[in-house]
Amino acid sequence: MTHFVEEFPGRIIKTDKGEFLYFGGTAYLGLQTQLEFQELFIDNIKKYGTNYGASRKSNIRFSIYEKVEQYLSKLVGSESCVTLSSGYMASQLVSRFFTSEKYTCYHTPLTHASLFQAEQQFYESYGQLQEDLNKNPKNTIPVVLLDSIDFIGNNYPDFNSLKKMDLSTTILIVDDSHGLGVLGAQGEGVFKILKQLNAKELIVCGSLGKGFAIQAGVIFGSSKRIKALTNTSFFGGASPASPASLATLLEAEAIYTIQRKKLFENNNYLSKKLSNYSLFTKAGNHPTFTFMDEKLTEYLFKNNILVTSFNYPEKNSPLMSRIVVSAHHTKKDLDVLVKIIDSYILLSDKS
Repeated sequence: MTHFVEEFPGRIIKTDKGEFLYFGGTAYLGLQTQLEFQELFIDNIKKYGTNYGASRKSNIRFSIYEKVEQYLSKLVGSESCVTLSSGYMASQLVSRFFTSEKYTCYHTPLTHASLFQAEQQFYESYGQLQEDLNKNPKNTIPVVLLDSIDFIGNNYPDFNSLKKMDLSTTILIVDDSHGLGVLGAQGEGVFKILKQLNAKELIVCGSLGKGFAIQAGVIFGSSKRIKALTNTSFFGGASPASPASLATLLEAEAIYTIQRKKLFENNNYLSKKLSNYSLFTKAGNHPTFTFMDEKLTEYLFKNNILVTSFNYPEKNSPLMSRIVVSAHHTKKDLDVLVKIIDSYILLSDKS
């Protein structure tokens, strides 16, 4: 069911079908509507403008880009990085770069569309991917592409399927859109975890909009690879991220820390409450609870709770729903949610 809104949803969402307690979306730190964060953003808009439409190759350049990229590289643990206007642009730049006769690309199950080029498809199972990877043409370099968070636990936190592979000759490309700003003690995401897989080369890309609450994307990798990516016409011909957005990311470290602590507390609280229920799949410490029970989605809706729910990855795919915990939720919100889930399970047991 589609719901239309006129303002950004916080813990409460107002739709054309009424008002609901909202456990959906990707505003993990709850910053998009947080006053202190908004004021910082507005101050930076006054300084940098609402948008910057020139190429990063222009003769006029904002120094904030390099400052933020140095900060993010250090945070994540990569040699270098580059920012772009969105996570989709970041993933597309990387996937386009490796779409050539020199490389053979392998997309793991449930890889996001942003890492695809025309006519490419993902594997239904890691087993089949492994078989084909073992037969990789000797004149090409294998490239494995995946999402760090697939919401059903195949990848993060353990990446067990990747651990079974010999990646010593493979370039590993990972979209960490749902991890950046959210996972790790400082919101560094999964880069350091992936480094332990000892791939020939590791590239991590993704959105800064979900965890850091700004409109921007980023690519992490070696200095040599980042230089090669930024030398492409795809990068040079595109407008960059808003400098006001990036300045806000750099200046909001204290706010991120506070909100991330709140998120961890809420996630841990709900995880303990729902730990005995087999209805849900949880990917490590990620603040989402995925389920496939359409009746539960309907029951929550009837009890004024709205969750993320849509057919994924294609319109004919099964309906995938997930409860998303955010830093802006209160303990009372979480208790209301648990009470309704308990009542649903009780009714299901009786029927």
